[in-house]
Amino acid sequence: MSESKAMILGLAGTRLSAEEAAFFRGERPWGFILFARNVADGAQLAALTAALRDSVGRADAPVFVDQEGGRVQRLRPPLAPDYPPASAIGALHARDARAGLRAAWLMGRLHAFDLSRYGLCADCLPVLDVPVPGAHDVIGNRAFSGDPQAVAALGRAQAEGLMAGGILPVMKHIPGHGRAGADSHKALPRVDAPLEALRAHDFVPFRELRSLPMAMTAHVVYTAIDPDNPSTTSRRVIAEIVRAELGFDGLLMSDDVSMDALSGDYGARTQAILEAGCDLVLHCNGVMAQMQAVARQVPVLAGRALARAEAALARRQPADDTVEAAARTEFDSLLAAVA
Repeated sequence: MSESKAMILGLAGTRLSAEEAAFFRGERPWGFILFARNVADGAQLAALTAALRDSVGRADAPVFVDQEGGRVQRLRPPLAPDYPPASAIGALHARDARAGLRAAWLMGRLHAFDLSRYGLCADCLPVLDVPVPGAHDVIGNRAFSGDPQAVAALGRAQAEGLMAGGILPVMKHIPGHGRAGADSHKALPRVDAPLEALRAHDFVPFRELRSLPMAMTAHVVYTAIDPDNPSTTSRRVIAEIVRAELGFDGLLMSDDVSMDALSGDYGARTQAILEAGCDLVLHCNGVMAQMQAVARQVPVLAGRALARAEAALARRQPADDTVEAAARTEFDSLLAAVA
């Protein structure tokens, strides 16, 4: 991997503009992320992922998407079927643990079929947040369960399904967004739970799945750890919790730097994210002036961050021999029980 910068960027529309192509060529982001605004049809999407890689001259440049199911699903019919939210898988698991685990794996594997045919190679999934009563519903039914062990088991199965289809998973939102009382897209959530409560509940799935290749941070303040900074910009959270206590040594990306949970201009936000210990800065909305401000602060990937990025890409393997039609039939049959 040569001279990529420590950022993942979005773009404005369904085609790469001349300005965007020139910007990406000059600034060389490590990867890209797509949203519903970037998707028109299958041929367009495949051409766009190819154009993004061409703009940075790297055939292995990762292109990410948030393809969860339920309300967070960027590819919709006819490009991909509508999938149930994670909570439906959790409900099945509560009734029949083996069936639930199988459904979680199948859902990951089916996402891999959907994404790989258009050149996407990484999914911001599984969601490992564990909600509690009274928390904001920004996570809500995106979570498998309120039981940390169930979330860990189902998240592992879903991640393994993705990887079986050649798609890299990104677990989110480390070290846990489920307890937050606000939507971090709009405000900065503060969690006042004692550290022991976080260890026994919120942190469990991330500790269990610490061997996954990539993770995305939570824009959440945990007052028991760092009362002044959200985890994304907290050296203490990243060094002492994410890296040391949870044992995650994979590639760590920020959640979107443009979310209102963060403060300061884009240069200051970017600098704080990197100084806290994130390997990559994520910018999603495709606004050129914001991306330029981020790019001015982002260094070339080097050292431990580069090693983690290379190790993450090395985890991508050829797809297994799962038959798509049979997998879809089995998945639909399993989910019919909780429809």
